[in-house]
Amino acid sequence: MTAKEKIYAILEEALGQAIKEGVFTDTGYPAIKIEYPKDTKFGDYATPFAMESARVLRRSPMDTGNALKSYLEKNTGIIDRVDVVKPGFINIFISHDYLCRNLQEILNEDKNYGKREKENPQRINIEFVSANPTGPMNVVSARAAALGDTIGNLFEACGDVVEREFYVNDYGNQVHLLGQSVLARVREHLGRDFSFPEDGYHGEYIKDIARHIIDSFSPEFEAISGEEDLITFCSEKAVAYNVGGQKKDLQDFNVNFSRWFHERTLHEEGAVEATFNDLEKNDVIYERENKKFFRSTDYNDDKDRVVIRDDGRPTYLLADIAYHRNKINRNYDRIIDIWGPDHHGYIARLAGAMQALGFPQDRFKILISQQVNLVMEGEAVKMSKRLGRFSTMRELVDEIGVDVARYFFLMRSMDSHLDFDLVLAKKQSSENPVFYLQYAHARICSIFREAEKRGISYKPGIINKELLNNDESSALMKHMMKYPEEVLDAAETIEPHKIPTYLLRLAQAFHRFYTEHRVLSDEAEMTNTYLTLADAVRTVLRNGLNLLGVSAPEQM
Repeated sequence: MTAKEKIYAILEEALGQAIKEGVFTDTGYPAIKIEYPKDTKFGDYATPFAMESARVLRRSPMDTGNALKSYLEKNTGIIDRVDVVKPGFINIFISHDYLCRNLQEILNEDKNYGKREKENPQRINIEFVSANPTGPMNVVSARAAALGDTIGNLFEACGDVVEREFYVNDYGNQVHLLGQSVLARVREHLGRDFSFPEDGYHGEYIKDIARHIIDSFSPEFEAISGEEDLITFCSEKAVAYNVGGQKKDLQDFNVNFSRWFHERTLHEEGAVEATFNDLEKNDVIYERENKKFFRSTDYNDDKDRVVIRDDGRPTYLLADIAYHRNKINRNYDRIIDIWGPDHHGYIARLAGAMQALGFPQDRFKILISQQVNLVMEGEAVKMSKRLGRFSTMRELVDEIGVDVARYFFLMRSMDSHLDFDLVLAKKQSSENPVFYLQYAHARICSIFREAEKRGISYKPGIINKELLNNDESSALMKHMMKYPEEVLDAAETIEPHKIPTYLLRLAQAFHRFYTEHRVLSDEAEMTNTYLTLADAVRTVLRNGLNLLGVSAPEQM
């Protein structure tokens, strides 16, 4: 249980006791809220309960707050003092003893500090990236990869079971066009007549795929005579080649999917037709002009959507609904999709289809990962491989590294456009937030190496509480106390950017402490106390960076 949850329980118990003793009437109260004050001088936690219950109690918020104060201050194990301030905020200060005990808890729990267990964990499916298998992944896919994987890490830290999934769109016109493009390049490479499709794929990677087919599958290729069979052969090999590259790029980015789901299987197994039949049974399909429509306007879409064309072919939407029906049938408690910035208009129709298939609205969520703009010296960098500029995820990661790339993709809310500063990303200085964080961790490790050189015997958790009763140490301990709360909040709100923000504040607090206090000194008691504090900071920094998929180096 986090400190915030303990304060909540204490306030709930105090209210119950006040009702039992007749101080308050037993009536309907607003939900209790526990917040962080905007300024730490007003306390570590605060609640607006006294103000929000004034109408119910028919008494002034200050009177209500003071009545609750006497109950709250009895909990001396965690609460130091309670202030009631106008217009009725109840501000709560955590005791120094509790902060010191939490230090020991951090060291005892080590890699598990910030994690929690659930009696009944949820099974959560997160589908993200799902880049088309027609070429290498771009930087928007890289941002989605960092976001999806970290969101999965957050859910797992909170005790849930997560399955990360990549949906391979290996069916339909785009794949056929890919096959035509590759076939043309194969023939070109072999010196044969060829006709390149008007809307074909022109990237250099198409020539790479053509050479791969010639080098690895030449006998099979030469044995095929029919044009369509050749296109199908080339499209299948091209998809396998591209997906193999995507898997490698993602693994190198510290992202590992538990399932790669191929759209083609839905069509081959009859799942698309079965999904249409389910929707028809649920009376959400109608026909007009020889087309079959899904009544998506019943679910807040701006118009109904075609799911069967007038020539009888299913639309992409129907295949996507079939895919999500497959997810429903796998019995997940929650299903989450992360989509690119150009998919806003698609949300209502798919969310409506999920409801039409019986999946509860509150258990399906679509998140949008906004656009990434690469910036160098204040100017936007056009993503063009032909011009030698960054165009792929692989090129970007090779240039700046996994740690920097992941952190930069995570440090802003996914709802906002991200200006990715390439100059800042490559700096090895405190201006670069990744360097700043990793340097804080490495500095603490260097302190312990120096202690070992000096023959100092460190005894974890052995502290003099009074030596930690100063502004810098208290600020550090309070930051660390709130780490499990930050993890829980980031998971519940699905806002992974909160963790980088938290870690930066913690690193800043440590640097302030380090500036004011000598960790290694001739005074054994002080040295061990400050080593314990530094050890706890090192643990929290490492755990937080691990959540982000960023390394915590011991030397820099």
